[in-house]
Amino acid sequence: MGARSVKSIATLKKEADGGDRPALKRSLGVLNLTAFGVGNTVGSGIFVLTGTVAATHAGPAVTLCFLLASIACFFAGLCYAEFAAMVPVAGSAYSYAYATFGELMAWIIGWSIMFEYLFSASLVAIGWSGYVTSSLHDIGIDLPAVLTSAPFKVIGDHHIVASGTWIDLPAVLVTLACTALLVIGTQQSAVVNSIIVVTKVVAILVLVVACLHFVQPANWHPFVPPNTGKFGDFGWSGVLKGAGIVFFAYIGFDGVSTLAEEARDPKRTMPLSLGLSLLICTALYIAVSLIITGIADYHQLDVPDPVYKALDLAHANVAWLKAVVAVVAVFGMISVILLSLLGQVRIFFAMGRDGLLPPALSRCSERFHTPHIGTILTGVLSALVAGFAPLDLLGELISIGTLMAFAIVCLGILVLRRTQPDIARPFRTPWVPFVPVMGALCCIGLMLGLGWPTWLRLVIWLAIGFAIYYGYGRKHSKLAAEP
Repeated sequence: MGARSVKSIATLKKEADGGDRPALKRSLGVLNLTAFGVGNTVGSGIFVLTGTVAATHAGPAVTLCFLLASIACFFAGLCYAEFAAMVPVAGSAYSYAYATFGELMAWIIGWSIMFEYLFSASLVAIGWSGYVTSSLHDIGIDLPAVLTSAPFKVIGDHHIVASGTWIDLPAVLVTLACTALLVIGTQQSAVVNSIIVVTKVVAILVLVVACLHFVQPANWHPFVPPNTGKFGDFGWSGVLKGAGIVFFAYIGFDGVSTLAEEARDPKRTMPLSLGLSLLICTALYIAVSLIITGIADYHQLDVPDPVYKALDLAHANVAWLKAVVAVVAVFGMISVILLSLLGQVRIFFAMGRDGLLPPALSRCSERFHTPHIGTILTGVLSALVAGFAPLDLLGELISIGTLMAFAIVCLGILVLRRTQPDIARPFRTPWVPFVPVMGALCCIGLMLGLGWPTWLRLVIWLAIGFAIYYGYGRKHSKLAAEP
């Protein structure tokens, strides 16, 4: 077979059952999967990107950014649900592309969504570091500035300059700690994550209700600030660009699908978990973004810890709320880092199993039944990015990889409905072709709203990926080696 060979659905199902190696343990139910989706989604957007997007692109209309992103996610989520129920296999969009478009496109997607997972874990770890640093400062403990931020920062759209600091050490340490937890086991990680997520959602609801009293409607005017004359700097183009950036905050849905191979009764649990995750996350994002732009001037929210900063600017006695936010952010964002790392590990697992990356990445520990080598590699790479990369650079990079993956999943539904119309589909995407076409168009539209420097970095990343594919992956592909 050629390098563009399509992997059959039957082969994917066989791999999901373990094939000729120890299978991943099916231990996750609807609660665990929904908690992973909500845990990864609610945190990265609320606690990290809301302030940056409001301050630099959309103003109070950051709420509309989340709404637009959720609409695109709704269409894409319905397509993900069909694939995840039909082919409950690790690898998510990578595996789905393999079954529809072939190996080369699968490689492109697998390589692109490394943007999504490696860098998202790093970005959230940076935000976690910001909240930890601010919280410790409030109780009289000041960490050395040179050890709490990256040695580089972004000026304008694409100028990276030295910041004068050494490393974001708290971000590095929390990433490595989450890596160690994942090596021990997915089930243990799921229990820790579920407890954190329930606590986090309850605390966020308390925050929203308590802050209603401090909202100043004047902060919402104008709701869509006038454009400065540059695309993406406020106005409706700013809303479009902001929606593209905050789309990163919805990667929890892709994260849920990467765990399909570890789900109990995936035909039922996957669609249900994807739907519940989207509903809960969208409601919380809209509520929190309205609150923080209502209690503070959005111009001052371009910081790693925007919710904490907004409470500081509220000029009210909200010390107890700051304590709640500090605890929820510090512990809540750990769940986001966990799932981001877990998603990347499962992508490595699938690509290693196919021979496109070294097979050690798909090797499971005999003791813990987890892909320990891939987990350790993912954790170390993410920790390095968290320690040295600037926050401003990561958001757009993550979003463009996520949007590309979502668009191809949507188009994959159209392809598979035509090429394999009779295959069993426990969950069927409704209103085909309208839903997948709208999903793809929404994702592509949000990608076009991102700046050209982000596209350039994507092209460079893909060029590196092509070099690895043609230098290693194509030669070692198990599918291409079949007679």
